[in-house]
Amino acid sequence: MPEVTQANPFSVHIDPDQVRAAGEKLRESCPHDRHAVLPDRTGADPVAITERTNAERLTDLAAVRVGRMISSPFAFLRGSAALMAADLATAPKTGVDVQICGDAHAANFGLYASPERRLVFDLNDFDETVRGPWEWDLRRLATSLVVAGREAGADDDACRKAARHAARTYRAAVHEIATLPTMDGWYVTNDETTLGHFDLDDLEDTFERVSKKARKNTSHRAATKFAQRPRTDQFHFVEDPPILRRVHGEERDGILGGLGTYAAGLGPELRFLLGRFAVADVAFRVSGLGSVGNRGYVVLLHGNGGDDDVLILQVKEARTSALAPWTDPGPYDHQGERIIRGQRWMQTVNDILLGWTTIDDRPYLVRQFRDMKGSVDPALLKAHQLDDYARITGAVLGRAHCMSVDAKLLHAYLGAGKDGDAFDKATETFAVAYADRTEADHEALATAAKNGRIAATTGV
Repeated sequence: MPEVTQANPFSVHIDPDQVRAAGEKLRESCPHDRHAVLPDRTGADPVAITERTNAERLTDLAAVRVGRMISSPFAFLRGSAALMAADLATAPKTGVDVQICGDAHAANFGLYASPERRLVFDLNDFDETVRGPWEWDLRRLATSLVVAGREAGADDDACRKAARHAARTYRAAVHEIATLPTMDGWYVTNDETTLGHFDLDDLEDTFERVSKKARKNTSHRAATKFAQRPRTDQFHFVEDPPILRRVHGEERDGILGGLGTYAAGLGPELRFLLGRFAVADVAFRVSGLGSVGNRGYVVLLHGNGGDDDVLILQVKEARTSALAPWTDPGPYDHQGERIIRGQRWMQTVNDILLGWTTIDDRPYLVRQFRDMKGSVDPALLKAHQLDDYARITGAVLGRAHCMSVDAKLLHAYLGAGKDGDAFDKATETFAVAYADRTEADHEALATAAKNGRIAATTGV
């Protein structure tokens, strides 16, 4: 198939029949049923890889990360993207690379605000994003649905159905975009109107509750929760160690210097917008599971629109992707840029303040903190709700991948309707097998923590 050059993207017209023929030919080298194969593990020790991914983290917080990982098999899966990548590196694949999330487990989807203040449901974590095999994201999603379903008490049939249906709606999304005019496919968004296309009756109340909470999850609400404003002083964060502590002196100056560099990389209209805010306080804040142990800060800004005019920015250390040992290094030397570029590739709409900077020779990304974010915990869903959630996350992932590949290529390979049933079933089989492996790996890490091989702090 002809290649489009970066220098002149209009240099080659790619015949659609040629694209489809290339997709169909992929079935010869990687038949659908090959996606069921769980490769034998060769040297991917779950404890050793966890130790390796902790190597550059703050020591005391690395123990917190391990403590969170051993709390359940699903928590372990969330923190073990590197381990799964090591296993997937030898699994069958088509050879088609796209921009992948790299950590597309079921808890990394959620609601957030578009610039027009609509709620969008999309992938929302890109720390591990790289260009890599599209199959890796889908297998991680399907596996996570099985692990989360088991944790929630769903039976084997319900877990299998969720994994299978995630693959089916992934194919359906690819089919839809492949049959749309190019620009129409690009403009597809995952807002509340899109969600209405799915039969989500069993999740309707859950989404309504999460959406209602998300609309209130703003900088103003976060400032009310994490900060206070005495009558004789400016806004400042309220310390809650070890989760949140205020920073001063050289550490604070370094963060503010990095923000200046970040702002310089934005357009003039956004620099003008940020120029209406002044820094009120800076704090170190621990967040998430995979990010625990990385350096992360929140910056409280006070605007000139009144006493309650606040904005909180998150300044988060950007480490090399956990998938890096098994994928192409990509064109970005700055890890913050890698993450932000990947996010822009995959999400239908983005935070207007996304950017990156360098602080003390370490790369960071910058974004709005809790900008109407909301999420569904898949480990708390009932069996009938899990299937609804599987279908919508599968479709969202399919659309995200189509932003960086000609959808006609994937569609021709995957097929539509019953033509792809063997692929769906193979994805289900893999997900169940890897869920079994995940539970064994979780037990191995918990035992290592109990025996003192690896430090773990629980209850934080």
